[in-house]
Amino acid sequence: MRIITLVAFACILTTSVLRAQSTPEKLFDQGKLLATGGVSQIEGAGGAGLSTWALISGYGSERGVGVNVHHTFVKLDDFTFNSTGVAIGLYDRVEVSLARQWFDTDDAGARLGLGEDFTFSQDIVGLKVRLFGDALYTQDSWLPQVAVGVQYKNASKAPILTAVGAQRDDDFDFYLTATKAILSKSLIASGAVRFTRANQFGLLGFGGVGADSYKPQFEGSLVYMLQHNLVLGADYRTKPDNLAFAEEGDSKAVYLAWFPNKFFSVTVAAVDLGPIALQGRQQGMYVSLQTGF
Repeated sequence: MRIITLVAFACILTTSVLRAQSTPEKLFDQGKLLATGGVSQIEGAGGAGLSTWALISGYGSERGVGVNVHHTFVKLDDFTFNSTGVAIGLYDRVEVSLARQWFDTDDAGARLGLGEDFTFSQDIVGLKVRLFGDALYTQDSWLPQVAVGVQYKNASKAPILTAVGAQRDDDFDFYLTATKAILSKSLIASGAVRFTRANQFGLLGFGGVGADSYKPQFEGSLVYMLQHNLVLGADYRTKPDNLAFAEEGDSKAVYLAWFPNKFFSVTVAAVDLGPIALQGRQQGMYVSLQTGF
């Protein structure tokens, strides 16, 4: 019921904007600078691969709308991860996102007693609202752009999640994020505090025995603009360690993102997601494709 309510709210917001605009040219004005919408974060929000930015997805200005569709593929030592979704930015003020994640255990599934190529999945609905500040156009001030957001996550395989010690198969993450571009230095810096009970981003449920409270976690990103359409960046994200059966560690990535135009971007990264499900530290390559208008 909660996910249906959030999706309905997203549809109402989008319909209201469409009715308010007379022509597609005016509606999708692409008024923001190239690359300033970021890429699609693995949970569907606008940002970097692992961290959420205060910037709103898409290239719509404060008078328009932007839409992004993404697919992300991550090949780790023992697992395969996919995420696909859509994000809609409204008036550079509100962002609504939908994402679905698949986590394939590959050969490790057999070692874990789940069967080869066993797959966990989850659906995520997100809402982000810019509170104040402008990351780009107030270069004479150190005040960042600040946004607040919520993500509703609903994971599959509830009986298995219960067996490994998770307390529930759905939950909310809440976050506060701040982003600032320093154009004279070709830098974008972003940091966020996320309040979450998610195990492995939520794919292994939420909470654990004796560890069922919301815990503040940090996620941050630093980007250097090599050219106006090519950026080099790094992400770092902490995660709670709720499940007694397996240790969970922090995640990190170093990435290169190319924006040939406002309709398409490609991100490639080296990623380290830390220990996962008794299989040790999981490292690998990350590729994300994004298109939109």
